[in-house]
Order: sequence, then structure tokens, then C-alpha cells
Amino acid sequence: MSLLESPSFETIASAIKSTSHPDGSYVLALTSLGDYYVSSASAPSNAIHLFDKSSLQRVQTLKGHEIATTALRTVRGLGGSDRHMLLSAGKDGCVIGWDERSGAPSIKMTTSGRSRTVLSCDASHDGLTVAAGTDLQKEDAFILYWDPRKPAVPFRVHGSTHSDDITAVHFLKNSPSPTSGQILLSASTDGLVSTSNSAEDDEDEAVLNVGSWGCSISQAGWIRGSSTNRVWAASDMETFSCWSNELDMLQNCDIRHPSVHSYGRTWVTDYLITCHNTNRSDSNLAVFVGSNEGDVALLSSLDVADSSAPWTINSVWAKGHTGVVRSVLWDDNHEILVTGGEDSKINTWRCPISGYSSVDKSARDESAMDSMGSAIFKRERDDDMDISESEPDGKKIKR
Repeated sequence: MSLLESPSFETIASAIKSTSHPDGSYVLALTSLGDYYVSSASAPSNAIHLFDKSSLQRVQTLKGHEIATTALRTVRGLGGSDRHMLLSAGKDGCVIGWDERSGAPSIKMTTSGRSRTVLSCDASHDGLTVAAGTDLQKEDAFILYWDPRKPAVPFRVHGSTHSDDITAVHFLKNSPSPTSGQILLSASTDGLVSTSNSAEDDEDEAVLNVGSWGCSISQAGWIRGSSTNRVWAASDMETFSCWSNELDMLQNCDIRHPSVHSYGRTWVTDYLITCHNTNRSDSNLAVFVGSNEGDVALLSSLDVADSSAPWTINSVWAKGHTGVVRSVLWDDNHEILVTGGEDSKINTWRCPISGYSSVDKSARDESAMDSMGSAIFKRERDDDMDISESEPDGKKIKR
């Protein structure tokens, strides 16, 4: 695998604004809600904090879940409302739709019978179905479905789609077909990615496609396309995969491989943070990766479905964190990148959409002629640093 420099590559070493969680907790997840950036904090805090986008000052704190918050996202039209709301899941077995105006839960969806740890959640495009994935309990892991207008009990439970912790659930959104909005993508530590018809009661009939990766899957999501949708997934071993709409594997690679030291500059990927579909492109997937030193880079590919296509490094955001960066949020409408880490810091950075582009054909041809077959551009080091210096031996803490 090769890594090429984007024509507009730059290292950004100065954050616009910076703040921290008040209790020193990890920043586990980030999302955007109106005029706020929102973060979830690690235990024992479990709080959800709202920060003003322009000043990055904390303006409100929601109590969060009684036991660790496991997922945080922004959804529209929950339960038929006409506004965006925060949706969170927790190990207390609840999925909560928050009213940030009152600082309290607006809709609280609970599991029936004994409490189940909820690891992932999402709401359908029309806001009338909420799905959540649980951890493994005895021999079962469940996909739970609620009508948020009747939140006391799930109206549907699927228990055989996965056989281990369900780490991701995502509805297919922004599709021209009304029935496509019923399709739910799920991923699990059992190594499977699946698509299901969320409107089907019979689980055997509900499962549409299944792909087997053979490794524990920590994240997954949809890749929007003009003609077809694909799926990306990430494993606990920092491998990246791309799947067809029918969940045939198209690429499987170690995201740490496209790296090299050259010309006094270096970038070494230690872990994958997340992936992002920009609002202005349906052809490229933005892949955010991090280093153990706390730097973040944006990688992209001409075609993430083609294992022979070179990867491009577009930008590096350096010296903003110490240690592992747990989450990033690309606010591409405002050309802002928000990063949050285990150092409890939240930073905002300049992130121009014009700086996000895959390598063109001429650069790809030039790469093929490179006798070293190596990448060109990496994370920038101080000029007086020996580039042969070994990496710090600190290990990434698993998410």
C-alpha cells in the first residue's frame, strides 16, 4: 500500500479554540447540535456536555446515564418532533432522547424485563423507529426496536442476527427509496456485518445480507454513493474494510501500513479513529487516524473498494493532544474539525473542505514509478529530531 501527498497537504499545528472536561474525564464521543458541540464523558462522570461553537465555552451539562454512556448522536424528528435532538445509549439499559432546553430526558426508552447493557443506537430518517444493540448476555445479543412515542417497551426484539456484542447500528438515510430507510446496518464483535429490514417482525425474514470478516468489529457505517451504497468497518486490530451493498468484502487492509519516514517528515498511523462522509462529496470517504502522541491525520483513497488504489494524506493536526484521540467530528458545513481525547481536551481546528481530495491519476502514475514504492508525506517532526528515533512504547488503550 502506498501513501501519497495531497496537492493541498498541510500540517496544522495551532488549534482555533481549546477546552477540557471539567472533571478530567476522557472525551468518548462528539456530535453537533445547533449552536453547540456536544461531548460525552467517561465514567465515573458519564455526563454529556454542551459547548458553544464560537467560544467553545461549556454552557450546559446533562446528567447522562447512571452507568457509562456508550453512544451519542444527533437525530432529527425523534418521535415526530420537528427538531434535532441528542440520542444517547448507556450501560444502564436505556436509550434517551434529550431536551437540552430543559436539561432533562424528553424520551426514555427502556428494556423490558432485566436490564441489558446498550452499546449502540440510531433513529430512522423519519424519527419513528429507534434501534439499539446490546452486549452479549449468556448466549444472546439483541437488536431492540422502539417506537419513541411508546418508549416503555421495545416493540420488536431480534436475538439471532449476532452472537456477540453489537457495537454499531446505523439506519440507511438520505435514500430516494422510501423502503431503503427501513434498512439497518449492524456490526458485532462476532465478526459479522449485517443488513436487516427493521420493519420485519420475523427475524429470519428480516436479515437481508451478512458479511463475515473473522475479526472483532468495533465500528461500521454506510458509505454514500451516487449509484449505490457501500459499507465500511473497522476492527479492534486497526484493520479497515470496505463492503458492497450486498456485503461482499471489497477491501481488507491494515490502516497502519501506509506509512514511512522521508525527507525529515514522518507520519505513522497507530490507530483508526473513525470515518466520515462529507456533506459535499459522495465519492470519497474521509478516514481519520491517530498517533499515540496525540496527532490526527485525514486519509482518503481514490476508491476504498480497490485494494490497489493508493491512499492520500490530506492534512495533519499536530500538537493538540497528549495521548490517544478518542473521537473526531468534522463540521464540514463550517470547515471545522473538533477533536477529543483521553487527555480530556476538546480542540477545534481549521479544516477546509478544499483540502480534502484524493490523489489524481498523474500522482498515481508517479507513485508506480517510485522504486521505493513508499509513501511521501508524514507527520511533521522538529528539524532537530532524529527521524530514525523509535516510536514511544506507550500502547493505545482499546476503545
